[in-house]
Amino acid sequence: MSSDNRCENCGSKAFHVERISEVFDIDGRFCVVEEIPAMVCDRCGEELFSSETSEHIRVMLRGVDKPLRSVSLDVFSFQEAV
Repeated sequence: MSSDNRCENCGSKAFHVERISEVFDIDGRFCVVEEIPAMVCDRCGEELFSSETSEHIRVMLRGVDKPLRSVSLDVFSFQEAV
């Protein structure tokens, strides 16, 4: 990301590089990808991935890669709770 870019959420130009984890919903199956290189907005925390990183994640989740491990996940419905 060049210094000319702005955060789409708050307009800030200040970012730092961080490795993050993100949850993806792939056809109703939730997958966690860890250690994703991201640019994180210093002001609001918005996380941005390069197009190359996004494509790598897409291929990894839609391809033949096997997960490193599986975990159990509790699911709650906000709508059911109110």
